Formats: sequence, C-alpha cells, structure tokens
Amino acid sequence: MNLPTWITVSRLAGVPFLLVLLNNPTGGDRLIAVIIFLVVALTDWLDGYLARKLDQVTDLGKFLDPLVDKLLVTAPLLALVALQQVPAWGVFLILARELTVAGWRVTGDKKIQGANIWGKAKTVTQIAAIALLIYPINNQGEILALILFWTAVALTLISGMIYLLPQTPDASQNNPSESI
Repeated sequence: MNLPTWITVSRLAGVPFLLVLLNNPTGGDRLIAVIIFLVVALTDWLDGYLARKLDQVTDLGKFLDPLVDKLLVTAPLLALVALQQVPAWGVFLILARELTVAGWRVTGDKKIQGANIWGKAKTVTQIAAIALLIYPINNQGEILALILFWTAVALTLISGMIYLLPQTPDASQNNPSESI
C-alpha cells in the first residue's frame, strides 16, 4: 500500500471518534468532533493530490477513496439524525444517491464519467453543512447549517441524476476525469 492509500485508510479512524463524540455531545465534544471532521475532509483532498503528484494512483485507491468518503459523510449525518438536528428522510435522500452511484461504479458495465461542477458543489456543500451542524457557532449558524443541509440534499440529487443519465459524446468530452 502506498502513502496516498494509507492516508485514505487512516481517514476511517475518524469515524468512531465522530460517533462517540456526537453521542450526547457537550459543547466541547462538538468542537473536537468538528475539528476531526474538517481534518479528515482536508486529508481527502491530500490523498488525491499526493496520488496524482507522486504518480501513485491505484485501483485500490480509486475503490477505497469514494467508499471512505461515503462513510465519513454518513456517520455524522446519522448522529445528527439521532440528535434530531436533521430529518431522517433528508439524510435518506443523500444516502440513496451515494449508494446508487457507488453501485453504478462497481458494476463496471457503464463508462464512469468524471466529476462536474455539480459533484464538486455537492461535496463542498455537504462538508460545510455537516461542519456547521456539528458545531453551529450561534443561532444564525444553526439557520445557515440547515440552509446548507437542504442545499446539499438538492445538489446531491442533481449531481446523482447528471451522473446516471446517459451522456452524449460531446458532453462527455467536456468533463475532466476526476471522481464525483
């Protein structure tokens, strides 16, 4: 296993900590949880950057990175459902899209298209929403967190539909090859 893959796998270590810290959290628990979440989110960028920079892109890394991403989004969202900060049906919509796209990828029957602006916007919005939901700075932060959450739900569904729809040859040539 190379360095980028080790970084990907190490991101999984954050999941149990997030779940423990978000089980009946205090303000201090929430602060530690948001720091862990943001560090893990940044290392997601780092492992991809290093894999490309060091020319160490592997099939294992291509498989593990999106899987770990899904687990790191799912864990805090489920904790936030348990804390009654977000409705389960909103989280279900996000999970349904993520599992559908993941299943689509492993079938290998279809050409995997690269990320587009919708997929990138989805990821950034999910991270921002989860971070603010874990640790809302104030009342306005809570409102912004919910707005970002519902924006993330919408962007998740839009990016999923775009990902799964058949692409015309012209449209696929305009997409850079990255993960969604």
